[in-house]
Amino acid sequence: MEEVLTRWLGTTASLRTEIVAAIGLVLSLGVSTHVLLRKRVVGAAIGWIGLAWLAPVFGTLLYLTFGINRVERRARRLKRRPSQAVDDTPQPSAHVPEPYRALDRAVQAITGLPTVAGNRIEVFRNGDEAYPAMLAAIAEARRSVALSSYIFRDDEIGQAFCAALRAAQERGAETRVILDGIGSGYFFPAAWRRLRRLGVPAGLFMHSVLPWRMPFLNLRTHKKLLIIDGRTAFTGGVNISDGNRVREKPAFPIRDTHFRIEGPVVEHLTQAFIADWLFVSDEELEGEAWLPPLEPAGAVTARVVTSGPDADIEKIATVILQVIACAKSSIRLTTPYFLPNDLIVNALCLAATRGIEVDVVIPTKSDHRFVDWATRGHIDPLLRSGVRIWIDGPPFDHSKAMTVDGQWCFIGSANWDSRSFRLNFELNVEVYDVPLARTLEAFIAGKRRTRLTLDDLGARSLPVRLRDAAVRLLLPYL
Repeated sequence: MEEVLTRWLGTTASLRTEIVAAIGLVLSLGVSTHVLLRKRVVGAAIGWIGLAWLAPVFGTLLYLTFGINRVERRARRLKRRPSQAVDDTPQPSAHVPEPYRALDRAVQAITGLPTVAGNRIEVFRNGDEAYPAMLAAIAEARRSVALSSYIFRDDEIGQAFCAALRAAQERGAETRVILDGIGSGYFFPAAWRRLRRLGVPAGLFMHSVLPWRMPFLNLRTHKKLLIIDGRTAFTGGVNISDGNRVREKPAFPIRDTHFRIEGPVVEHLTQAFIADWLFVSDEELEGEAWLPPLEPAGAVTARVVTSGPDADIEKIATVILQVIACAKSSIRLTTPYFLPNDLIVNALCLAATRGIEVDVVIPTKSDHRFVDWATRGHIDPLLRSGVRIWIDGPPFDHSKAMTVDGQWCFIGSANWDSRSFRLNFELNVEVYDVPLARTLEAFIAGKRRTRLTLDDLGARSLPVRLRDAAVRLLLPYL
C-alpha cells in the first residue's frame, strides 16, 4: 500500500511540475510576443523578454504592472471622437529670427501647432511670489477657472486655493480641477476630498484603486496649469504646497520658478487642459468661457509643447534634440533632476565638441537621493566632452529652464529625465524672446556655485561608484 501511495504521490508531483512548466512556457511566450510587437526600445524589449523567461510568473506580473502602456489605447480612443475632430491644415507660424526658421518648421511638424505672436510672460520666484498672483487671479475670475497640479497638499496654502476655487464657483465661474492620482496622495488625496466636499468639480488623473484598471505609478500628469477665463495662464514648476513658501521657513524648503502668460498662446494651454479634463472625466469643455477670442498682450512669440505616453510620446525630448542641433553659441539649462537618455547626452556632447558653450546646473541635493546617485554615475561622458556641470547650493531648487543663443527659451514642467521625457504627461512653452532669455540666463548663472569635475567623480570611493552605477540602471524609472 505504501508503495502504491508513494508512486501516486510521485506521479502527482511530476504532473504538477509539468503543469507549472507549461503555464510558465505560455506566460513567457505571451509576454515575448507582446514585447516583440509593442516595444520599440531594444534594451527594454530584451530586458522584459529575459525577465519573462527567467521568472515566468513574477516577470509576467511585473510586465502587466509596469510594461503595458494602457493609457495609449485610451487616449487614442478619446482622440477619435467625432466631436474632437480638428482641421489638420498646417497653420502659418509667427515670424521667428532667420537662424531659427528650420527649428520652427521642425517643432511645428512635431507638435502640429504654429508659433503665435503677441504674448506677454512674467516670471515669479517660489510660491512666495507665485501664490499671491495666482490667488488674486482666481479672485478675479468671472467665467472659468482651470487648475491642474501634480502635487496639491491639503495644508495652509492648499486650503487657501480650495477656498478661492469655491468662491469662484459661487460667483458663477465654471471651475475644474485636476490632481495627479499619485503626486497628490494615492488613497484619495485630502485636497481632492476637500474640493469634492466644497462642490468643486475635481478629478484624479490616472487613478484607480483597482490594479487592473490603473496604468500604475509610472504614468502621471506632471503639469502645473492655472487658466483664468481662458485669457490668463500660469505654468512652470510650482506645485501647491507649503514647502514652496520659502520665506515661511518650512522644514524642507523648495525653491521654484513659475510664469504668468497672457496673449494668443493661452489658447494652446487651454486646449491642453481641455484634453486632460476629457481624459479624466469624459466631459468636453466648450464655448467662450473656456476659449474666448484672444487679443495681443505683448511682443513675445511662443508655442506650447505637450508630451506624454500617448500620441504625444517624447515630443518634448524631440524638440530638445532639435534645438541642440540648431544651437550656434550657447546652451544653458537648469533642472532639479538630470538623467537624460543617451540620445540627448550624445547631442549635448556633440554640441560641446563643436564649440558650443554648454552649461548645466543641478542641485547639490535633490529630494530624491537615488536620482542624485544615478546622476553621478551618468555624467562622465558629458564632462569628458567639455560640458560644464555646475552645482547649485541649498535649499533645493525645483526650477526648470533652458536657453539657447540668448534668444530661445524652454520653460514648463518637464525635468531632464526619462520620467518626464517618456512617462509623464508634461507641458512646456517654447519662447522666442531676447529679454526673457537674458532674464533666465542671469538666473541660471546665479545658481552656478561650484563646478563639478572629472576629478570629483574620480574621488568617489569604489563602493560609492558601484552604488551610483547600479542605481543608474534604473534610469528609465527614476
